[in-house]
Amino acid sequence: MDFEQLRTFLEVSRLKSFSRAARKLLRTQPAISAQIRSLEEEVGARLFDRDGGKVTYTSAGRLFEPFAEYCIERQRHILLAVAEQERSPRGELSISANEATHLYVLPQVFAQFRRQYPRVMLSVVRAERLQTVESVVNREVDFGVVSLPVRDARLTVELIHRDELALVAPKGHPLAGRGTVKVQEVAKFPLLLPAQGRRREQLDELFRVKEIRARVAMEVESSEMLKRYVSVGLGLGFLPRTNVAQEERAGSLSLLSLDGVRLARDLALVFRKDRQLSRAAQEFLEIATQAYRQSAPETAEVRSGRAL
Repeated sequence: MDFEQLRTFLEVSRLKSFSRAARKLLRTQPAISAQIRSLEEEVGARLFDRDGGKVTYTSAGRLFEPFAEYCIERQRHILLAVAEQERSPRGELSISANEATHLYVLPQVFAQFRRQYPRVMLSVVRAERLQTVESVVNREVDFGVVSLPVRDARLTVELIHRDELALVAPKGHPLAGRGTVKVQEVAKFPLLLPAQGRRREQLDELFRVKEIRARVAMEVESSEMLKRYVSVGLGLGFLPRTNVAQEERAGSLSLLSLDGVRLARDLALVFRKDRQLSRAAQEFLEIATQAYRQSAPETAEVRSGRAL
């Protein structure tokens, strides 16, 4: 049973004629008759009486009519809803990222998207990098935002934010206010490091290359915990400049650069290559990448696979 059969049934019942229905639907009369016979076979009962050239309902046909009307009306409703969605996106999008990214990078993206597309619900998932990538691969979320590099051939990677790690010192620390310090000086003080993840890998590699044994005082699970612990004097830490811009302006934390070292942090929006993006997803992708393209037009076309 399909919509074309139902439309044919309703046209025959309205015009009470197979021949007039054929002309209205631009079909031959045998084709119309074949459709009705096929429908009757599927229903298991005759739907029309054809006595003396006059077409009337059988009792089964009268019972079937409101069902056919309902189905055709539902089809119209579905098609209109889809068309409306294409004109004005709606539905739901799920985005996974770690806590710091949700707090400091994505709010402006979410705000702009909601202003333009208020009928789309954003579902926020807080997860660490590996879990986020797995969720995208497993189709559990629409998008993930993670630090580069991402080398999974199943994923499309779009750069949305470029930042760098800064050494963060509390107010009153001997290094506070220096602006630039050598890595060897940093190693003299207790350090608070991420327990795992891309940032920890970067720092371990830095100390290995410099042949420095760092004084790791604590391993911390989240950026917010690390920032709080640095602020109360438990040690120095490394955080993205975006994450501590407010504290720097307030003077409660001091941001320092490492002499001759730049610890880049690039964040990318990732999604499955084989996923057909909805209109809402396409618009979110456009907004999320827009700010980066405007701030770095010369590298806007660079993707992670070619940049690293």
